[in-house]
Amino acid sequence: MATKTIVIADDRELCTDVVQHLRACPDCEVMVRRLPLADYQIGGRMLLERKRWPDLVASIVDGRLFRQACRLAASALHAVVLLEGSEEDIAESAMTREAIQGALITVSVILGIPVLRSRDAEESARVMLYAGRQLGGVISGAVTRPGYRPKSKRSVQLHILQGLPTVGPFRAARLLDRYGTVEAVLAAGAQNLICVPGIGKRTAEEIRWAVSEAPVRYG
Repeated sequence: MATKTIVIADDRELCTDVVQHLRACPDCEVMVRRLPLADYQIGGRMLLERKRWPDLVASIVDGRLFRQACRLAASALHAVVLLEGSEEDIAESAMTREAIQGALITVSVILGIPVLRSRDAEESARVMLYAGRQLGGVISGAVTRPGYRPKSKRSVQLHILQGLPTVGPFRAARLLDRYGTVEAVLAAGAQNLICVPGIGKRTAEEIRWAVSEAPVRYG
């Protein structure tokens, strides 16, 4: 029997078409409760803030978008912003395209939160389920790392460290230089990890989550 994707919807989303589309999917189990952050929690690993274009514009004007984005960026869960709507919705707004682009650059580039797009509520539901299945693959170990296969010991160590959440080549090298071995990096606590240049609190917490928390299985 296939494992269902668990989606927790904030109770303020209950009347939306997205929830109805999710409930219509046999591979999805929807729970409804008040979430302290974001509109949806997917697979216990991702927070998703859904915004239609009119809401996006309003949240830019009143500053709500940036407050929400800062809280999402500080979360230990992976955070995503999903923009729902068409180009016509942008054209109908009073805000300039440049202002909208500037806000989205702040969210995606500066705060590091991916911004996804969907045409309508039905596609939004599909995007959530795709994300849930991808996360399920990560949890079960089904996601492979294609491409480069290192030969030297240091290259192998760096390759292993780059498999940790938000750790790229630069951070992997800094971690290995500080601790000397992969084993020592994985044994380090979050407070020690943040002493490494380039490793912030969120990255340290995600590393500790990846190496110490038992996998969560649903169904």
